[in-house]
Amino acid sequence: MPDLSRDGLAAAMQRAVDRGILWRIDKDGHSSWLYGTLHLGEADWMFPGPTVRRAMAESDTVALELDPLDPATQAAFAAPIDEAAAARVLTPERRRRLDRQAARACVPEATLARMPPVLQATTLALLSARTDGLYAQFGSEAFLSGLARGRGKPVVALETAAAQWKALTGGSEADQGEQVDAALDELEAGQSATKTSELAQAWAHSDGSKLDRYAQWCGCMDTAADRRMLRRLLDDRNPHLADGIARLHAEGQRVFGAVGALHMIGPLGLPALMAARGFRVTRMLPLP
Repeated sequence: MPDLSRDGLAAAMQRAVDRGILWRIDKDGHSSWLYGTLHLGEADWMFPGPTVRRAMAESDTVALELDPLDPATQAAFAAPIDEAAAARVLTPERRRRLDRQAARACVPEATLARMPPVLQATTLALLSARTDGLYAQFGSEAFLSGLARGRGKPVVALETAAAQWKALTGGSEADQGEQVDAALDELEAGQSATKTSELAQAWAHSDGSKLDRYAQWCGCMDTAADRRMLRRLLDDRNPHLADGIARLHAEGQRVFGAVGALHMIGPLGLPALMAARGFRVTRMLPLP
């Protein structure tokens, strides 16, 4: 665990190096920023490097997908699930496979049972990355939210918890079953941790080219259900995220928009969408 005392945090910030991908976006005579985050990582990765800190210091408002420190967000994700729907998706065979992976991850069955089926499988996939030293508590967003608050900057959520919950757990029950099966197949084959580590290393080294090619190597576009899920998680949400940042910028605010790095890639990623909204987009990390 990192030293979270005042002196420990100051030292960690001084040691921090730039990670992730960052753009400056300009319109109407002032600048905002797009920063691609990672939702898990190593302990040192949660501290932003000098270029990212500078961009954040020059901003007025920090805009996240959701604010993980907001009690309302935490309550929304802790709400009871539809147990009847979950039971229909989790056939006895899927339940048996999930239970086996939960035991391997040392996760109590009762903890998983409070989540929709897709999130149960996704949680186990994230936990598998612990073998490579990657933990969700070291993801970017919570630290950025706390840092913004410490510097007196307002934190704005670009989405509602309900909308993100629907994106994460949506799709027909048949689609959900396919997604659970695919996640379990990867876990049982030992592929899940490898793919997560590959994504994490690309982010940690600001490898924009590798991230841009994500669809080519992720193995997440193989089936129609995979493609529908990826579209729901990224492409369908990106216009709303872009509109939120553009709206804050139009109000005269300098916005530090920090969302998952995969929202930044491709022709439907946020940099492309902001350019289509009349912004001049300049890559800051990695350097051109």
